[in-house]
Amino acid sequence: MRDDILLRVDKPARYIGNEINMVKKNPENVDIRFAFCFPDVYEVGMSHVGLQILYYFFNRRNDMYCERCFAPWHDMEDIMRKENILLFALETGDSLSKFDFIGFTLQYEMSFTNIINMIDLAGIPIWSKERGEEHPIIIAGGPCAYNPEPLADIIDIFYIGEGEVSYDELMDLYKENKKNGGTKKEFLEKALKIDGIYVPCFYEVTYKENGEIKTFKANHKDAPEKVRKVIVDDLDRVFYPEKQLVPLIETVHDRVTMEVFRGCIRGCRFCQAGYIYRPVRERSADSLLDKADNLVKFSGHEEISLTSLSTADYREFKKLAEGLVDKFSKEHINISLPSLRIDAFSLELMKKVQEVRRSSLTFAPEAGTQRLRNVINKGLTEDEILNGCSLAFEGGWNRVKLYFMVGLPTETDDDLIGIAKLSSAIVDKYYEMPKEKRNRGVSVVVSSSCFVPKPFTPFQWSPQATFKEFMKKQKLVKTSMERKQIKFNYHEVQLSSMEGVLARGDRRVAKAIVKAWEKGAKFDGWNDLFKYDIWVEAFDEVGLDMAFYANRQREYDEILPWDFISIGVSKKFFINEMEKSLKEQITLNCRTKCAMCGAKSFGGGVCYEVQD
Repeated sequence: MRDDILLRVDKPARYIGNEINMVKKNPENVDIRFAFCFPDVYEVGMSHVGLQILYYFFNRRNDMYCERCFAPWHDMEDIMRKENILLFALETGDSLSKFDFIGFTLQYEMSFTNIINMIDLAGIPIWSKERGEEHPIIIAGGPCAYNPEPLADIIDIFYIGEGEVSYDELMDLYKENKKNGGTKKEFLEKALKIDGIYVPCFYEVTYKENGEIKTFKANHKDAPEKVRKVIVDDLDRVFYPEKQLVPLIETVHDRVTMEVFRGCIRGCRFCQAGYIYRPVRERSADSLLDKADNLVKFSGHEEISLTSLSTADYREFKKLAEGLVDKFSKEHINISLPSLRIDAFSLELMKKVQEVRRSSLTFAPEAGTQRLRNVINKGLTEDEILNGCSLAFEGGWNRVKLYFMVGLPTETDDDLIGIAKLSSAIVDKYYEMPKEKRNRGVSVVVSSSCFVPKPFTPFQWSPQATFKEFMKKQKLVKTSMERKQIKFNYHEVQLSSMEGVLARGDRRVAKAIVKAWEKGAKFDGWNDLFKYDIWVEAFDEVGLDMAFYANRQREYDEILPWDFISIGVSKKFFINEMEKSLKEQITLNCRTKCAMCGAKSFGGGVCYEVQD
């Protein structure tokens, strides 16, 4: 990138590469060039642990060079479009059009317009049917790939599952096809036989007059009726990088990140990640402690973050946390525990962790009343929440963050007011302590997000609250907050409403996404840049009803856009869980009692711990 351009943009380090631990190869000496594209700015993408893992996973191959690309900020894009500069990779500066693969990670539905924008900036046709042999193959994976249909006419291949399983086989197939002079279509046809691979062009969809899906069928003999996700059996034996890329500028999460386990035992009925990543599979504390040495040594970071969906459910949590503290406390390296459950917390461990540096604690009750917590299968009582906060206060914390959702199925005004009551009760718990233990005042920061029904959850059939309903709910919670020690923050309502449309979209939605992009939609996940009116206009112009996707109740026998994907968890289980939610019945966590969800078919993980 030219110096004169870098001098004209904010944060030029976003575009220059050359970070510590960056992989350098000669592109002429490899058979496959893969551009890992994160559809957000550098600071967000470089904080993503999946990028760190797959970057080194791909680059461990001598025949492959994986480079990175992030969505350019507005100032850089303006210059690129004005001076006809194609979107480029950081490692070599080469245009993405020179690569064999362009790979997108789909972390969030509101990044879809950035994906469109990046494809266009690379000088590549947006629609897959318009791309020829000279264009890269566009592949996508990640959590949003579990409903790939909104991007099915844009992406060539979707990878369903965990990247370490089938990517080597896919790359070997591509290399062989390329060596033999095979066409792109021939490669896509052969890829149908690889586990976890979905090629949309080999499937056709028809619709009923009411807009629902009538049929979803394969149009190629090798295209499977069900695309089954792929998962890693043993996390201790699978590849994990010994070092991580160290960004040149401050990022969202500026620290060493260690993945503790995948999956979740809890079964919260709103949580897509908790189901699509089943079954729970853990890394051993010993292997993580061994990896921590190199990760810290080769990065210079002063914080280690343990990531998972519920870190405190990790069976060797105490051994790992105490081991890390023992290893790194003298070097003043902080141990960050981002996802805790109050009922699994211990005062002893809290004190151990805070020996280095104390920060606020984050808990997620999700709902303000026990009735609604039972509906969503949160599995927490009010006593457990209050007792957990008491432990935190006694351990020296005086700042607590609480996360709730509004708009959950069966929610009433009493449930919303319950958010304020529970928050107030937590404040009261602090002042129950003797005065000499209260060094400072207490701060309770309450954040509420809007419930978005997601595929592969028991609530996938539920209607989302409308924009007006969300506004009314947020107002009720806010007016119920009466304590000065409580600060209330709430999520952008229009943004969540749009997310609800895209999350359960079908193939027809692609036209609306592209239309919204044509009207200027970009960085839609950023509150200050999101333009709801543009999306409303886009859906109107392509003749689609946003309420059809977000705000209607679906019947159990309706064909859902993602029904052809198998995550192991059965549809029957989801229906049973939905019915249990209406009866306010809970399902015990996986380690307490197997609920026979279907994930046992993968042959490992927590499903087999219970049998020991």
